[in-house]
Amino acid sequence: MDVTLLTRAKALGFSDRQIAHLTGWTEDAVRAERRRLGLTPSYRLVDTCAAEFEAFTPYFYSTYDRGDDESRPSGRRKIMILGGGPNRIGQGIEFDYCCVHAAFALKEDGFETLMVNSNPETVSTDYDTSDKLYFEPLTLEDVLHIYERERCWGAIAQFGGQTPLNLALGLQKNGVRILGTSPESIEIAEDRKLFAAMLDQLGIPQPPNGIATCEPEALDHARRLSYPVLVRPSFVLGGRAMRIVYTDEEMRHYMRFAVEASPEHPVLVDKFLEDATEVDVDCIADVGLQDDPNQGAVVVGGFLEHIEFAGVHSGDATMVLPPHTLAPETVETLRRHTHAMARKLRIAGLMNVQYAVKDGTVYVLEVNPRASRTVPFVSKAIGVPLARLAAQVMAGKTLAQLGFTREIHPAYWAVKESVFPFRRFPGQDILLSPEMKSTGEVMGLDADLGIAYAKSQMAAGAELPLHGRVFISVNDADKARAADIAREFARLDFELVATSGTARTLEQAGLKVQHVFKLSEGRPTAVDLLKNREIHLVINSPSGQIPRADEVRIRTTAVQLNIPIMTTLSSAKAALLGIQALRKSGYSVRPLQDYHPPCSQALSKKPAPSSASNPPTGPSS
Repeated sequence: MDVTLLTRAKALGFSDRQIAHLTGWTEDAVRAERRRLGLTPSYRLVDTCAAEFEAFTPYFYSTYDRGDDESRPSGRRKIMILGGGPNRIGQGIEFDYCCVHAAFALKEDGFETLMVNSNPETVSTDYDTSDKLYFEPLTLEDVLHIYERERCWGAIAQFGGQTPLNLALGLQKNGVRILGTSPESIEIAEDRKLFAAMLDQLGIPQPPNGIATCEPEALDHARRLSYPVLVRPSFVLGGRAMRIVYTDEEMRHYMRFAVEASPEHPVLVDKFLEDATEVDVDCIADVGLQDDPNQGAVVVGGFLEHIEFAGVHSGDATMVLPPHTLAPETVETLRRHTHAMARKLRIAGLMNVQYAVKDGTVYVLEVNPRASRTVPFVSKAIGVPLARLAAQVMAGKTLAQLGFTREIHPAYWAVKESVFPFRRFPGQDILLSPEMKSTGEVMGLDADLGIAYAKSQMAAGAELPLHGRVFISVNDADKARAADIAREFARLDFELVATSGTARTLEQAGLKVQHVFKLSEGRPTAVDLLKNREIHLVINSPSGQIPRADEVRIRTTAVQLNIPIMTTLSSAKAALLGIQALRKSGYSVRPLQDYHPPCSQALSKKPAPSSASNPPTGPSS
């Protein structure tokens, strides 16, 4: 590979990694050879005025055409912020929000901010967000070029989600100063063996688990743990290829067709905790700035209890802040574990922890030493810009200097509901799983939890009905509990409709039910009633791992007709609570800013202690 061929390959757009793959070299060797030959990209200004006027917007892209370099680095102290790359399911606008807040905060503190992102359809790539924008892929090669060309003071990898976080260790090895939590701590959180060792040292339980690099290992772990198990590739984005597996046959199919397991890309096998309550915790800490891990502050931004049981991706789950069913001692355990891990990992900036609570025991599922997709929601709910503060912490300020050292306890409920694209994909089953499917989220705020939940449903486009008919069809395990929910709907004068199996259970409970046929039995069916707008709410839990055709038709028809549908009994209970609250008192609307004081006041205000077992008291809307 001579200089001519290498120069031509780079001009045609081949990355160092692609060249290494084609030649049998390593990426590091290709990079070293390029540098020896002086072969580096130059940067050109994007002409946003189409040559009609001189363009001054600082948008840059790289080229190997050996022309003039138009980037013109300044002598100011610079911080590079790595964005999230293309917006896609699992990594979207929530991370862009964090990058934007970081840019604003650092500019106010006197830094020159450089944004690196390859997606023009984001706020972080607006002309007035950062001082300079580089439209470049988020790869080790491209980020290193910019960092070296601009002679940056440091780089932030915490705010763009998993994509830039995966680059942190490689960047540090190549001389990049990673601001905030160290890449070594990130590695401990991401590497399953190191993470398990840390939890053992801290005495924090996690579900029994194993690591598999081939199909026989995966089967051995699953049998040892006993089914069901949760399987996923390491370093995944948005829960991609994450599954709950119930049998050897499903495990074999997963290992053969869903992933390519290897020592470099192992599959994680965890015991799945059925009927566990999942909780997300977001916190901010400045421990990484201190010489002693016992010094500095760790502040929980919010505890978000999932309405659905564990097994639904946190990006898809409906969440409540503060927790609505957890005992105060459970919340205190969550707080204690979060503080311990933040100090052990020497967090400087944000950290997200996912927990499962089952039979009074709190298990750690996962720790993300970065901004999570719930940071914007928590920030808006408590009135504190966590991403902005985290950026300032990473640049060297302590939480004490920023005036945020105590938790904020909202005097109202905040409910996060996810928004899904199912209406654009007719026939696609809407059941939620460990793999993320949502494309957005909304918030409902109120002093009454039922109203807050109802508001979230309105915002998501599925307004809860105040009267009419409820169709109920649930699996055998849910039938007894479904009767209790159906009884409450009957008390609200809703008519009950069900297929034969569920109808028998409801009638045995003394309820009046209209029978409808299954699709293969005759007419009318639930689909007929949905199309005639004679059903106003659907409660349908899946009958097994392979959904029946009837269930899929019912669920997809409800979505296409914009009829509210609940696929778990926990969400059905929440819907019932919302309907009861709306029937009792209705709702009113207030702007978000009325719920909490301006940021400066919120940061200085000392919150009163509150109990998670008691509902908040505050404004009635």
